[in-house]
Amino acid sequence: MRRRTFLMSVPVAVAFSGAVWHEAAASISSVSAGASPYGPLGAPDANGMALPSGFTGRVVARSGRLVGGTLWHPAPDGGACFADGAGWIYVSNSEVPLIGGASAIRFRADGSVERAYRILSGTNINCAGGATPWQTWLSCEEIFRGRVYETYPLGGEARARPAMGRFKHEAAACDPDHRVIYLTEDESDGCFYRFTPTTWGDLSSGRLDVLCGLGGDAVEWREVPDPTPGVLERQTRHQVAAARHFNGGEGCHYAAGVCYFTAKGDRRVWAYDTARQTVTAIYDGTGTLDGVDNITGRPSGDLYVAEDGGNMEINIITPDGVVAPIMRLDGHASSEITGPAFSPDGTRLYFSSQRGTSGESAGTGGITYEVTGPFRR
Repeated sequence: MRRRTFLMSVPVAVAFSGAVWHEAAASISSVSAGASPYGPLGAPDANGMALPSGFTGRVVARSGRLVGGTLWHPAPDGGACFADGAGWIYVSNSEVPLIGGASAIRFRADGSVERAYRILSGTNINCAGGATPWQTWLSCEEIFRGRVYETYPLGGEARARPAMGRFKHEAAACDPDHRVIYLTEDESDGCFYRFTPTTWGDLSSGRLDVLCGLGGDAVEWREVPDPTPGVLERQTRHQVAAARHFNGGEGCHYAAGVCYFTAKGDRRVWAYDTARQTVTAIYDGTGTLDGVDNITGRPSGDLYVAEDGGNMEINIITPDGVVAPIMRLDGHASSEITGPAFSPDGTRLYFSSQRGTSGESAGTGGITYEVTGPFRR
């Protein structure tokens, strides 16, 4: 494990209670692991998880092994949780070619596994995605001219949603305040998109816009002329000259007027402020968080960002600018952490090590975990 400094540049910070920005410290702030709201990480447990005091972890599924009567898929990636009666459902994508898709595990009220089942099959390299307010999971294909598939963890047949664009999709985040869905693109010159359904709750038609720069942090949206270009036609990220490009778009998460998204190429966490129409980096890649990837959050304003590589950690970014690890996996050096998602009551955090300790390129060593503890609400 390489030694790193615990520093974070904070030119601005987010007021997470709303879409309001305020000036923060003008100089680099020193941040230590002890500054985490949960305290320092302890020694790794029997499953290789280093957790703060008061937290416990367990393995809930392994790729290629039965869980709830179903073989758990290889290369588990993006995920989300859904309330289901007294229990809940955790959904996970499979980032493998041709047979990717997604699976779901239903948990009883006591946390035991009731059953598992497939919700999408026969799709290609399903990376991340996003949950909708109407209890569906958007599973995104990370391939050239990839599609978004709307799946139904509570029951129903999955459907392709081509109106959301044909490009190398990564993640999606629903904004119920403005009735739009934000989309990231995993290309070295990828774009950040906004899909506005013709009817909120129906993704079969709508308008796809791309974020464009106006100079500095100021941005605006412009319509993509052809959201579903052919193989030899100009692709979506190159159709609007003023489009702003991000190096390797990854996870995104919407909360209280702000959509946060990550870009692995420059190790930044970005924030799109819907009120001010600005995009600003709230994390510049100089702290404990490395290999930024999937991102989720809590009503408290805390963000949780998973690492693709790095120290194999999940880091918290608090509203007051603290960046610190809250979980580390030892012995998974050739893997990445994927699919962080909280149970509906906020007491359990699910995520996966996509390739596990073996580092199998096919993801057959994937492991899905649960951490339980006093997470801030």
